[in-house]
Amino acid sequence: MTSSPDSATTSATHPAIRTDPATGAKLFATRAAKATERIAGKGYSAVSDEALKTLPPPPPGAKFDAEEQARYREFKESRRGAADYMAMEGEFARYLDDVYSAPPVEREALTDDCEVLVIGAGFGALLLWYKLRAAGFTDVRFCEKGGDVGGTWYWNRYPGIACDVEAYSYLPLLEEMGYFPSMKFASGFEILEYCQTMAERYGFYDRCLFHTTVERTEWDEAESRWTVHTDRGDAMRARFVVLANGILTTPKLARIDGMESFAGQSFHTSRWDYTVDLEGKRVGIIGTGATAVQVVPELAKIVRELYVFQRTPSTIDVRDQRATTPEEIAQWSREPGWALARRERLATISSGRTALQGNDDFLSGKVEAVKPKRRYERELTPEERIQAQLNTNFRIMEQIRARVDAVVKDPKTAAALKPYYPYGCKRPTFHDEFLPSFNLPHVTLVDTAPLGVKKITPAGVVHDGVEYPLDVLVYATGFEWMATGSFNMIVGRDGRTLREKWREGGVRTFLGLHSHGFPNLFIMSGPQGGGGQFNFTRGLEGHTDYVVWMLKTLRARGAATVDITRDAEEAYAAHCRDADILTRPLRDCLSYYNGDGNAEPGSLAYYGGPAKWHERRIAAQASLDPYVFEGTAERVAAAGE
Repeated sequence: MTSSPDSATTSATHPAIRTDPATGAKLFATRAAKATERIAGKGYSAVSDEALKTLPPPPPGAKFDAEEQARYREFKESRRGAADYMAMEGEFARYLDDVYSAPPVEREALTDDCEVLVIGAGFGALLLWYKLRAAGFTDVRFCEKGGDVGGTWYWNRYPGIACDVEAYSYLPLLEEMGYFPSMKFASGFEILEYCQTMAERYGFYDRCLFHTTVERTEWDEAESRWTVHTDRGDAMRARFVVLANGILTTPKLARIDGMESFAGQSFHTSRWDYTVDLEGKRVGIIGTGATAVQVVPELAKIVRELYVFQRTPSTIDVRDQRATTPEEIAQWSREPGWALARRERLATISSGRTALQGNDDFLSGKVEAVKPKRRYERELTPEERIQAQLNTNFRIMEQIRARVDAVVKDPKTAAALKPYYPYGCKRPTFHDEFLPSFNLPHVTLVDTAPLGVKKITPAGVVHDGVEYPLDVLVYATGFEWMATGSFNMIVGRDGRTLREKWREGGVRTFLGLHSHGFPNLFIMSGPQGGGGQFNFTRGLEGHTDYVVWMLKTLRARGAATVDITRDAEEAYAAHCRDADILTRPLRDCLSYYNGDGNAEPGSLAYYGGPAKWHERRIAAQASLDPYVFEGTAERVAAAGE
């Protein structure tokens, strides 16, 4: 690791906790060593076969009529109730072990004070530190349960991992870092290295306590501070707490009879065990979601037999991966603001599929539009716009289903791989090698629709009376969506946790960033949070800007705390509910986006669109009406001393 400009001089022993002689601040050296050099890989490959990089045209007369709508409903209803997941506790707790780092660095427990404590060390935390530092906030501390930075890119290091948003728009601070991604769609391994370089350059490692899981955070009304308890015995006090631990952080395991009896080796994709040699082995993978779509082609290249157990097929769209060209790097080097301009152009695209394809001509500014906008004789009502989107989505899905027929040779396998739900209802996937994998003689799709795998034995997986013998079993069963465990351990003014408040009265926030009764708490990228659309890091840009703005506002007013009025929260929650209900036909399937069909409207993601979210944010910042500022910063500072 290179030293950062902020690093204090340390002794030869480089203690885990030291004091900066210039400022008196505590600095840390708790970054864990990499567990093994075998943890390495790549993402999408560039494919030369043009037939694999284009979708067939939609069939003539394709229309989302009553017959097709009934087919979609039957596809959905046949799977209702099939999603059954369990907590990773007891004998299943091992699936959460950190397999990527050496054991935690030993350190003493901390019981001191800081101004800002942030939970997480992914892009949200890295961006926030960059901006806080620039704004003059330096008494900032981070807690991260993993052994290094990266967030989702730390935990997800499976073979084939890559980002589905183009790297030129996804990676933050590209110009500041002087970095050009090697591929249009960067691999997770490259993204992790980029996170590490960011952390080194801006002194993040000195501020972060790694292998430190926050277990409980309690508000002290008398002192206007949070007390943060961790699994390392810490009881740190902070004026402000920021949740920056992401939206897909808790892995899920499907509840399957007999899974504990499996005699072979098994692991979850978010804890990929690189000590397990897969070459020449019989391997099974349960799941065909976004992760499995990236994993399967890589497994197919090395294993002896591969069994892919699928309950619900994904949409397998064209990826068309390519390397960054020397000409692009030369052009961008001469073009100040190139990355920001590209990111903002991406944000103007309203179609998720178009945004995720990343049209280079449009994003580079060579053309004014990706394609001509369709014009209607009159302005459509919101309901008519939804119906128009459904019709467009249906034609795209027809093309995606036609692609399956064009690529997969076995008709039975092809039929099982065709999805029947609105495009984007489940997370879209992109790959040019996934479908061809099922033409290989040693790769077998086991169609477990509609209810999924129900039995595992010591020898392997059983379905329809057939036992599939396995040496290794991989669970690609995904993550809980916006269900971070942090919500269970944040205790606010009335003694309730955030989870208890939301369970009793429904999810209620203001902008997704505040919740009434939890002063000086900021929730980044949580339920009802908006502003980002399809590029997650653009949302983080907005959220981090907001947190810095609020801290500067509190400092300027000399206030100790900020909370939200109950009325502002109720109005925003109602807006989130209305936006969800209006657009719900676009998500008429069972997926983690809607809690497998069980989530209350407005309780998860924000569906009002980035423009509406920013409109509400700007109005709040201009008027300050939704906020309740109390106390004086001097009193809090005295209490901290």
